[in-house]
Amino acid sequence: MADPVETDTPQDRPQGPLLFQLSDIHFGLEDNTALDWVAAEIAARKPDAVMITGDLTMRARHSEFAAAREWIERAILAHNVPVTLEVGNHDMPYFNPIERFFAPYKRFKGLEALVERPLGLPGMAIIPLKTAVRAQPRLNWSKGWVTDRALQECLSLLDAVPDTARRLVAVHHPLREVGTHGTALTKNGEKALAELAKRNITAVLSGHVHDAFDITEDTPNGPVRMIGAGTLSQRVRSTPPSFNELTFRDGELHVSVRNLEAVASDDMMIGSVPENALPPRQPGEPVAPVGHVPRTDPPVH
Repeated sequence: MADPVETDTPQDRPQGPLLFQLSDIHFGLEDNTALDWVAAEIAARKPDAVMITGDLTMRARHSEFAAAREWIERAILAHNVPVTLEVGNHDMPYFNPIERFFAPYKRFKGLEALVERPLGLPGMAIIPLKTAVRAQPRLNWSKGWVTDRALQECLSLLDAVPDTARRLVAVHHPLREVGTHGTALTKNGEKALAELAKRNITAVLSGHVHDAFDITEDTPNGPVRMIGAGTLSQRVRSTPPSFNELTFRDGELHVSVRNLEAVASDDMMIGSVPENALPPRQPGEPVAPVGHVPRTDPPVH
């Protein structure tokens, strides 16, 4: 059997920082072929930083966190690559409400120093913004919510960064408040984007929807670029497993959606933010040009 082929493979290390954005690995339903490939890429190319934008696990089980910790230690930390880890809605206890309310991050044992960790690189800062909360005054707790406290913490960190430095903001949920079918998505997302626009950030990096995207969101204070990463799990939506490689060319941020299916980056991206990560089944739902929609919905537990 021939080795898998992937496109958008860079031949040389870029002049500026090389960043890898991984998301929605969902240990418990991870894609091990994809993870082995990503680990090899990290070992070979030594990115300046890795951002994991949430949903590290499937249901926050102890066994899933143990597998995640082992992979991060072996694939990333063993190569002295800095990493920041955002918390996703799947990463807080699902079957233990007491722990979810009173110790939601308890199961990140061994990874605590990476959780919502600001990263400083030469001429650049990567700042976290928490969007996953332990409870919400609505039935669907999988959606995002930006609290005033989380936003203020993010803005304070941004304001401490020199004006000459590039600033990326890492979140789990895309900061869009209304979905393609008029459904509520990330509560206070518009407010957060408007505040981020004042800081002239380079982009907001997110996960959650399992397909990559690169779109611009207008706010009263100017546009904000939003970049989403796909999944490295078996829970694909309309694209095969992938991660984002971020580089700078002539001062501009370039996104390459790396994958093992010989699919070009443009064909791996959806044009809008869907309501969730489930495969698109209804007219009007965003679908990537590659149209890699699974015949049946993947497991959710």
